[in-house]
This record gives sequence, structure tokens and C-alpha cells, in this order.
Amino acid sequence: MDLRASLRDGLIAGIINVFLILLGLTTLIGEMVQSWFELESPTLGAWLLLLLVTVGAGVRAARLELKRPGWAALVAGLISGVAHGLLIGISLFITGTLIAGGAQLRQWLYQLNEQAVQMLTFGTSPAVAALIALGLVVGATLVGALLALVWARLGIRDSVRKGTGAVSRGVSNIPAVQSFAKFKYRQVIVFVVIAAVLLAAPQVIGRYWNYTMGTVGIYVLLGLGLNIVVGFAGLLDLGYVAFFAIGAYTVGLLTAPEPHGILMNVWLALPIGVVVAALSGILLGVPVLRMRGDYLAIVTLGFGEIIRILSKSDVLTDFSGGPRGVRNIGGPSLFGVEVSSAMNFMYIILLGIGLVAFVTHRLQNSRTGRAWMAMREDEDVAEAMGVFTLKYKLLAFAIGAAFAGLGGGIYASRNQFVGPEDFTLMVSINVLCLVIIGGMGSIPGVIVGALVLKGMPEILRELDEYRMLFFGALLIFMMIVRPEGLWPSKRRQMELHEQAEAPPEYHTATG
Repeated sequence: MDLRASLRDGLIAGIINVFLILLGLTTLIGEMVQSWFELESPTLGAWLLLLLVTVGAGVRAARLELKRPGWAALVAGLISGVAHGLLIGISLFITGTLIAGGAQLRQWLYQLNEQAVQMLTFGTSPAVAALIALGLVVGATLVGALLALVWARLGIRDSVRKGTGAVSRGVSNIPAVQSFAKFKYRQVIVFVVIAAVLLAAPQVIGRYWNYTMGTVGIYVLLGLGLNIVVGFAGLLDLGYVAFFAIGAYTVGLLTAPEPHGILMNVWLALPIGVVVAALSGILLGVPVLRMRGDYLAIVTLGFGEIIRILSKSDVLTDFSGGPRGVRNIGGPSLFGVEVSSAMNFMYIILLGIGLVAFVTHRLQNSRTGRAWMAMREDEDVAEAMGVFTLKYKLLAFAIGAAFAGLGGGIYASRNQFVGPEDFTLMVSINVLCLVIIGGMGSIPGVIVGALVLKGMPEILRELDEYRMLFFGALLIFMMIVRPEGLWPSKRRQMELHEQAEAPPEYHTATG
């Protein structure tokens, strides 16, 4: 029996549940269940969420022992449940004791108030609540282990797999499906259907969700640009927000009445912003071309901070607006009609995403894309094979910066304002997080990552105070459970699985 794996699974599940409590998800789910079923207390819904995670941990612990006698799977679940239950019980005991002693934990953890703790402790003393939590968690883990054992012993998994395979074969044998699969322009039809849905969506989702999804779309643009730098070329850039700021300020200064009064048309200012951002990427790339890894990350981080500090400097107030920012930025117009609503900007953002995704896809499957991927895997070997790494690094910086400049220009025009506080380090961190969580090197992964990290906080606004805690927990979870991302590229997924399946001697030999 793998005792270490059982303990690890239990502790991971316990940490996940502790984060759910700290994030306030237990309170949120408990109140939702209470309102749906008209219960007297939200305790049932809160514990239902925690126990679902616990049952999953029991299933995971037992699956590692299914090839052994049945008692081994149950013992593995028990060990996992004890580790998990002790962690939850100790956490509830400490928080309950502190709150009973008059500590104001809400000053640091907004969702951890007295009502939330009483809901999880059943209104009992901290010691009794810890024992109850331990018993519930161990019992739920054993239930999960028993379910995994029954599932395996009765052959339910094989039956389900055969059933789904039969259904899949049956659907594929339908004459209409076979005809569509052989149709030459099937991909065009799928693309047209998706485009029709995207074009119709802004008309029905309302102003608030148009604005919210527009913000998600801008982060998709930023993510696609950073995906070229990090996902394709393997260059860790922590100052990516600088190019976003350069594009936004360029469009703002060219179209706003102050401080320069140029009042240029947005459709002319936007490509200028893209070009200026691309040139900035090249200027940044030239002095740091020979740096790698942590050194490159530190240099780009410094570049981003320099741009932010300069944008809020009083010395440059007459040029860039200083701390006040740039106001009354001009908006685009078509045939004399101003495009000012969130719905209209949603179409512009969708057009920008389509253009950037098309260019990214073409680059990914080109000679340039293959050179980037070779650099990402091993720069020395790529250079030895004839890849001019300096050229391709500059190209990655320039294209990634251009996409960020496009996103910045649209952002400035939509909001009609840009200021230094819009371009903090956290923007770079957010974009990097969505690329990692979505799947590095994957265009659909970037879109999924943006929806998860920027759209979900809008759906669960109660968690806004804990956004960074949520990011950290999600990153840890993804790195442990699915390091390739939610929607990884096929090549990246293959590489990670090859590393996981490589024999120990290989890792020893290669260092």
C-alpha cells in the first residue's frame, strides 16, 4: 500500500476544503441550498459542498489500490480521510476558538465571520465541532473509497465505456452524420454557426454582460499575445502590462482633447498604437536577448514597473496626463455613427479576437512557430540546429507586444479613460495565470482561461475580495492535477505525458 500517496491525497483535499471555507464558497452554497429547499439553516448546503470534495478524495485514494485486495482500497481511503479530517477539524477548532475569544478575523478574512463559523461548527463548542468534522470527513472518504471499489469490482466502468463506445459508433453510422463528415466544407459550416452565435449573443445578453464579456475579450487579446511569448517561445515575461499601457496611452493621447488636442480618428490611432507597442517590444528585446529564465522575468518586470511609474509621474503630466490620466478619449465611428455602446464595442472586440486568433494559428503552424517551439524546449539545441534564436526572440516580443497594444487601444477607446492604476503588475500576473490555467501554447485554452479567471469573479462577485487567493489556489490545483492546462495544445500535452511516463533511468541520465 502506498501510504505516502494516501496521505498526500487527503492533505490536498483538506487544503482545497480550507480554501473553499476561506473564500466563502461554503457560505454562498449553503445560503443557495437554504433558499432553494426552504431550510431553516444553511449548514446542510455548506457541508454538502465540503463532503462532495471529500468523497472525491476517497475515490482518488482508493483508485490507486484497486489492483490489490478490497481491504487495501478501504484502508487507503481511511488514511486519506483521517489526514483530511484532522486538517479540517484543526482549522475549525482554531477559528472557532479565536472567534469565541473575541478575535475579529473578518479584518483579514472577510468571509470568515461568526455566522459562517457557527454554520460549519453546528453551533457547538470548537472541540466538539472538530470531532464532528473529523467523523464526517472520514465517513465521506470511506463512502468514496467504497464507491470506487464497487465501481471497479462490478465492472461498471467497463460497461459504461462499452456503452458510450456503442453509442458513439451508432451515431457515427448514421447516414447524415457520415455524409457531413465527408463533406468538403464541413469546417466552414461549423465556423459559420459559431460566428452566427457570437454575432447574435451581444443582442440578447444585455448591457452589463456585454461590458463584462468585453473585459474578458480584452484579456483574451492579451492572453493570445502573451501566449506567443510564453507558450510558443518559452520566454517568461512579467512586464507584459507595459505594452498594454503603451497601446492604450498611444490611442488616448492621439484621440483625446487633452493634453495635446490632436483629436485623431480612432481607426487611424489604433494601428499606430499597435506599431508603437511592437516597436517597444523590439526595444525591450534587444538588450535582454541573451537572458533566460528568472533573469529575463526580472528584467521584464522592471520594464513594466518603469512604464507604470513614468505614467504616474508629475514630471510627465503635460505629456501623458500624469496621475490624472487621459480623459475623454475618442471612440470609433462607422459611416458617421459613433460606436459608443458596450454592445457595439463587443463586436469590435470579437473582430479583434478573430483577427489575432487567425494570425496566431497561422504562426503556430508555420516555420516561425516551429522555431519558437524548438527554442522553448531547448534553446541551445535549437541554435545548434540552425535556428537564429535572436531573430525569433525579437519576433516573439514584437508580435506579442503588438497584440497587447491592440487590446490596450480598444480598452482606452471603450472606457474613454486611461490612468496609471489600470496598468499595475497584477495585470501581467492575471494574464500569465490565464495562459497557464488555460493551457500554454493553446488558442482555445487562452479563451477558456480568460473565461475562468475574469468571467467567474463576475458571476461570483462575493469572492471579489479573495480573487488573488482564488488565483493561487487554482494555480496550485492545476499544477498538481492538470499541469497541461484546461485545454492544452496537443504537442504540449504529449510532451508532459512523455515526461511523466519516462523511466527513472532516463531522468538520471539526462540530469
